[in-house]
Amino acid sequence: MSEIGIGLVGYKFMGRAHSNAWRQVRHFFDVDPVPRLRAVAGRDEASVKEAAAALGWEGYETSYDRLLARDDIHLIDVCTPGNSHHDIAIAALRAGKHVLCEKPLANSLAQAKEMVEAAEQAGTVNMVTFNYRRVPAVQLAHKLIEDGRIGKVRHWRAVYLQDWILDPQFPLVWRLQKDLAGSGALGDIAAHIVDLAQFLVGPITEVIGTLNTFIKERPTEEASSGGSGLSAAGGTQMGEVTVDDSTTILARFESGATGTFEATRLAAGRRNYNSFEINGSEGSLIFNLERLNELQVYFTSDPEDVQGFRTINVTEPVHPYTDAWWPAGHIIGYEHSFVHTVKDLLDGVKKNESPAPTFLDGYRCQAVLDAVEQSAASRQWTSVPS
Repeated sequence: MSEIGIGLVGYKFMGRAHSNAWRQVRHFFDVDPVPRLRAVAGRDEASVKEAAAALGWEGYETSYDRLLARDDIHLIDVCTPGNSHHDIAIAALRAGKHVLCEKPLANSLAQAKEMVEAAEQAGTVNMVTFNYRRVPAVQLAHKLIEDGRIGKVRHWRAVYLQDWILDPQFPLVWRLQKDLAGSGALGDIAAHIVDLAQFLVGPITEVIGTLNTFIKERPTEEASSGGSGLSAAGGTQMGEVTVDDSTTILARFESGATGTFEATRLAAGRRNYNSFEINGSEGSLIFNLERLNELQVYFTSDPEDVQGFRTINVTEPVHPYTDAWWPAGHIIGYEHSFVHTVKDLLDGVKKNESPAPTFLDGYRCQAVLDAVEQSAASRQWTSVPS
């Protein structure tokens, strides 16, 4: 059995989720090559050293360039804010490394295109971490659609609702700054349901959308972290929110299906409500991430006296990924979607094939997000670049 050295860039929320996946995957799946957690990179030496010890990495570097120069590191995992994805991923590809990159792929369509081109030229394995594709219930939904169990898909409707920035005094973190995040709810969470839509229903060809910013100023992080926090006028130092708080989208699919999307980070009481419903000519499917072990299904072929939605507990050995975990009925969680992602990535490395979603899939998602931004500005239907 061979070994592959992993280098991680970034160690906060996503870095922790990815680190856990790299640690766990070999204990539950028969993977070859086996990942070895060589080093994590970050700019603050004290913090990255602490993170390396806490998250199970052998060492650390204070620059991602040092990861790329190391012969014992073969795969770079990019878990940084969106404004750095482009530079890190392209540098890693040019250094001959395999690359796993967090979503969205980039902060602009032009950057995403350059990343796809670099991946094609490198010939190494590339993948984007749209982890919700690898929830077993979502995989089951995909199989039921592919097998024709719900007939021809006509409607897609999805929402991704959070409330973590509901408080106007929540600070101006990087996700609220366009130069760092690229966009707000659109790129942060709508990207997930756009990717799921294209995974399950097919390519989106046209959109009309809105972007709204309800809280236009927030305290700067310096003001919120115990600094003086005072402006020249003596009040709390405020900064402009330069991204959207919410987005709503109507979409047309290549197949002829229609779709609706809503994403917001201001939905009081909704912590992480990622849900979709798909209606076909012969049935329907409903998924809710907050109950991620379940898939609701409805088939028109059922006898009239027992027709209705049924809830499938997607934990049986016949379901995708689940036979590697616990006995039927013993549920899994959010973190397992990342384990499944790196498992499939390692399988791809062995075969020298990039597993979906590839950088090209990331570009296709970015193309939809870009079209939504154009549509919001023009207030017109906008075609999605092929």
